[in-house]
Amino acid sequence: MSKKILLVEDEKKHVAILKGYLEQAGFSVVTASDGQNALTQFRHTKPALVLLDLNLPGMDGLDVCRALRKESSVPIIMVTARIEETDRLIGLELGADDYITKPFSPREVVARVRAVLRRTEGQTTSETLTGGDLSIDLAKHSLQVGERVVDLTPTEFDLLVVMMREPGRAFTRLQLLDQVQGDAFEGYERTIDAHIKNLRQKIEPDPKVPRYILTVFGIGYKFAEDV
Repeated sequence: MSKKILLVEDEKKHVAILKGYLEQAGFSVVTASDGQNALTQFRHTKPALVLLDLNLPGMDGLDVCRALRKESSVPIIMVTARIEETDRLIGLELGADDYITKPFSPREVVARVRAVLRRTEGQTTSETLTGGDLSIDLAKHSLQVGERVVDLTPTEFDLLVVMMREPGRAFTRLQLLDQVQGDAFEGYERTIDAHIKNLRQKIEPDPKVPRYILTVFGIGYKFAEDV
């Protein structure tokens, strides 16, 4: 059964091009031209991934992203003509997994979609990772903090797995980008800061005084030893 993509875009030309390329790549595509319709379509169709333009009429893409994250950890790729770093960071801090800037190549969009979905579905091992009150089941792609099940986006999940596999190792931001996003991502280092901030909000007893994900000043981040 083909994976369903929700394409949220108000420019008809872009909708036609992206829909054609995604369908040719084997995906099923549902479209929405504004924010409210996007939320309705999402709830009715339950897509595997949302391709979300930020510049929408009425309810903009950041508001849609915020609303989606309140009810789902579905992968979200932002599509934006906004070149300011602040705009991209806001989207990532709201829980988006990736972003693509306009103008873009439709083939690049398809590659990004495939890359994010591979990360979502790629864990087939029965391995379990533990540290303190954290327990990750890789086969189920799930995280438990104490007795609480915590929903993570694909990027947040992969970041945590990478660091938990090597407690105490200091990773640079570029190393984490490469481990998590790979060649399909036009990353910049502050992307990692946004995802780490989200992770700490979800797993730390006190995000302002982290117990698990520690900052290594001048380098990057590490998962604490002996937690």
